[in-house]
Amino acid sequence: MTITAFNDGWAHRRKVSAFAELGGVREDWTTVTLPHDALIGTPRRADAPGGAAAGYFPGGAFEYRKDLLVEESDRGRCFFLEFDGVYRGAMVYVNGALAGQHAFGYSRFTVRIDPFLRFGGVNEIRVECRAHLDGRWYTGAGIYRDVRLIVKEPVHIAVDGVRISTPDIEPDRAVVEIVAEVVNTGAVTTTAVLASAVDDEGRAEVARDRSPVTVPPGERAIVRHRLYVEDPALWDVDTPSLYTARLLLRDGDRVLDEHTVEFGVRRVQVDPRKGLRINGRTVKLRGACLHHDNGPLGAAAIERAEERRVESLKAAGFNAIRSSHNPVGSALLRACDRLGMLVMDETFDVWTSGKTDFDYAGDFAEWWERDVEALVAKDFNHPSVILYSIGNEIPETGTPFGGVWSRRIAEKVRSLDDTRLITNGVNGFVSVLDVVLAGARQATSAEPPAGGGGVNGMMTQAAVMMNQVSASEEVTGRTEESFSVLDVAGMNYGDGRYELDRELFPGRVIVGTETFPVRAAQNWSLVLANDHVIGDFTWTGWDYLGEAGLGSVGYGDSDERTASVAQPYPWLTAWCGDIDITGQRRPVSYYREIVFGLRSTPYIAVRRPRHHGRTVLATPWSWSDAIGSWTWEGFEGKPVHVEVYSDADEVELLLDGTTVGRRPAGPDHGFRADFELSYAPGELVAVAYTGGREQGRFGLVTAGEALALDVRADRSDLRADSGDLAFVDIVLTDGAGNAHPGRDRPVTVTVDGPAVLQALGSADPATEETFSGPSRRTFDGRALAVIRPTGAGDITVTVHADGCGTARLALRAGAVEAVERDALVP
Repeated sequence: MTITAFNDGWAHRRKVSAFAELGGVREDWTTVTLPHDALIGTPRRADAPGGAAAGYFPGGAFEYRKDLLVEESDRGRCFFLEFDGVYRGAMVYVNGALAGQHAFGYSRFTVRIDPFLRFGGVNEIRVECRAHLDGRWYTGAGIYRDVRLIVKEPVHIAVDGVRISTPDIEPDRAVVEIVAEVVNTGAVTTTAVLASAVDDEGRAEVARDRSPVTVPPGERAIVRHRLYVEDPALWDVDTPSLYTARLLLRDGDRVLDEHTVEFGVRRVQVDPRKGLRINGRTVKLRGACLHHDNGPLGAAAIERAEERRVESLKAAGFNAIRSSHNPVGSALLRACDRLGMLVMDETFDVWTSGKTDFDYAGDFAEWWERDVEALVAKDFNHPSVILYSIGNEIPETGTPFGGVWSRRIAEKVRSLDDTRLITNGVNGFVSVLDVVLAGARQATSAEPPAGGGGVNGMMTQAAVMMNQVSASEEVTGRTEESFSVLDVAGMNYGDGRYELDRELFPGRVIVGTETFPVRAAQNWSLVLANDHVIGDFTWTGWDYLGEAGLGSVGYGDSDERTASVAQPYPWLTAWCGDIDITGQRRPVSYYREIVFGLRSTPYIAVRRPRHHGRTVLATPWSWSDAIGSWTWEGFEGKPVHVEVYSDADEVELLLDGTTVGRRPAGPDHGFRADFELSYAPGELVAVAYTGGREQGRFGLVTAGEALALDVRADRSDLRADSGDLAFVDIVLTDGAGNAHPGRDRPVTVTVDGPAVLQALGSADPATEETFSGPSRRTFDGRALAVIRPTGAGDITVTVHADGCGTARLALRAGAVEAVERDALVP
């Protein structure tokens, strides 16, 4: 049995039918390495059908092809292609014959291809897919997650056929139950022996078992092993200890199959008195909603990019991720397992009622069970996954038949996995949307509400009244059945129900599945004050492509009412993440870290002085446009607004040692103090005091006149495989480490050696520049280059910008070494 990465050697193009080619239509094939987003490199345009929701990308149909050489000696073996995700409507062809298909764009699926192979020759694998008005955000397109080629003997362990649980855990011993499905596709009954072993993190074997299994032709058999691990190392967010299970299937001396699975020993419990407990310890979820795209990389879920996101989110104080609004990929789950990040994995954004013209609602009735099965099969062995969410803002949840579907989906999940909790991101406003719309139609004014953007636009107008709607008797009655089927009631923008439901539904456990960033302090105080509320997930932890302008900040005259949640072209990103699309923390991230109680040092953010005194137009998803800089060339002597975030009693602000003012801060004042002063270059320092004593200080220094490039990679030693990346931060500085946010200019990047420039971009939320070229303008003095190895050897990255010279960076890609383990013998 072999499992190999199947990511190299592909070519892609816009889909062209044979009939179109006969008519003279030509599209060239381009060589690509998977994971790959076919959409990110296409030109955007203002009249793109998806508009702001899709980031003004036009969509389209795409096809991929790759040759596979199969030896004659492989005849009789089973061949599978495992796709971790193809967006969308995937059609898989082998030598021109349809071998399999999958409608949903976010599920892992497997296609058996040996019936279509030519043994002893070259075979063409072709995959078709498309993206077209079927998402409320930037979906990307193509084979955007990993593909694996799996080759097995006729008698083998089924693909996704190993499930590991830890049903009984004590301090001195844990029971590890390994359930393996053995399949016989051959013509004769076979009796084989399945051996299993568990290794600890040091690769020492700590338990083993074996048993014979007889499988008649065309049948499947389940083998269960109960192994006992002494003094188990438990998995949690602080100590993410992982064990490795190894399975070996033999027929006499002949190895039929082998399989390796990483897993964790941990227990998940929940109740309204002790909340969520991991291994008996109460944990409050400091959660980040997370869309699937990787900014400059588009939707491509390259292993290192997923790992870096988890690292950055954890460093910013988050301990949980909610995949929004679709199943997360395997690469991100592996990172969460290794790094200690809890996961709420979400199924669908729609059930039977569509939200866009051609979305999954048209496929739901036929495909939902298979997609739930795929979700659970992917997640089962990942200790990071503690919650399944069966939907997001599903309108049906406020109807009786929505209760029927809620129960069907929840019980389907439980039938596959009863070890995890089930929730649903229910938005009370959406659940009674029919009532809201009816009221809007009866309104005396015929003028449409400002803000645009469909439901999001309505929510912008209704943000102040959201809690009133969510806490209304109408929502209470209409969502009761949908909530009743869940282990944890997920509430989007429904914090008005938290204390109410403690009285109305004493057994109800709640999680804030989606909340406004501007209410971070209020929401977290509710989480801490209520045992039955287990956490809060902000929208969003990481900025994303599409829903362009959702968190925008604009300026206008005093009679303008609100900002729009759908900004015009060339807006690109939502601009509502704690972390921007290049991985840089925005001021709201430091604010949230303080609210979480994880940071005692204050933080200074300065609003852009060119807008001082103008009316701010913001959405409920907006933060201020402040940045962490005291370099504002051309604004000397002009007024500027300074925000200081702190959990201390009060904050003193000093400019070059002279007190500007002293203001109260801490929880009673929203964890912030605001100051007005005139800008003057120098050193701006915030000093936090609690009980009259200094608690901490933070300073910003004006950048000097010099201009230089500061170029740094997150890692200099890479693996020589397509799953690794180097993220290179490019900053315009004064040579002493102080950034120049006001001197933006194009930077050009070249790569020499066995690597390519995979992407070059900035965090600019509104730009016509692409991520695929060698040059890109900085934003607030910063840009990001992403380097992808193509082989082993030395790599040189050269960055040039007019007026600040050239910078070079040395990287090295090394060969991947195999991990040696003792042989497992039955």
